Amino acid sequence: MTQLKFDARVSASAQEALEPHVRPMYDQPGSRRMAIVEFAHIERVEPAPGTEKEPSVKVRIVGLELPNKDQEHAVRDAQRFLHLQRTARGTLDDDGQLELSDSTLRLTGGMLAFIETARLRAGLEHWREYARRIVHGPDMTVTEVRHEMQALADGLTAVLDTARDHGDDET
Repeated sequence: MTQLKFDARVSASAQEALEPHVRPMYDQPGSRRMAIVEFAHIERVEPAPGTEKEPSVKVRIVGLELPNKDQEHAVRDAQRFLHLQRTARGTLDDDGQLELSDSTLRLTGGMLAFIETARLRAGLEHWREYARRIVHGPDMTVTEVRHEMQALADGLTAVLDTARDHGDDET
């Protein structure tokens, strides 16, 4: 397995972002700080065949930002979401619907409601704009109005059916 190694040097901008945190970290042993980090490849070591050394890649921190206390929750939420995206698991049921695993559902910690709210809002916004185009468009025949209303009803049904399917996953 390839080893990841961090170069002790950091870029000037990263060092600048770290400076206000150095003394507080020194004064508070065991303390922690959240950070958004960018690192860049600087060296690759590929051992000769037959040697017992592991291949490695060395990286250097080139970008770094640390949130203040008021911003830290947003970074933690992003971290939790990225972890969820990386580790989410589920299976398809007999009908082809995805069932999230219990461990994935536990990781969401209530986020499903927010995701579902956003998805529903986006769907409703789309179909509201569709209805506005119908209302403010050119005059239509009764047949054209029925056709457009059927498209609107089908679209709203699809949004609601997806919501129902997602709601079943939460139980």
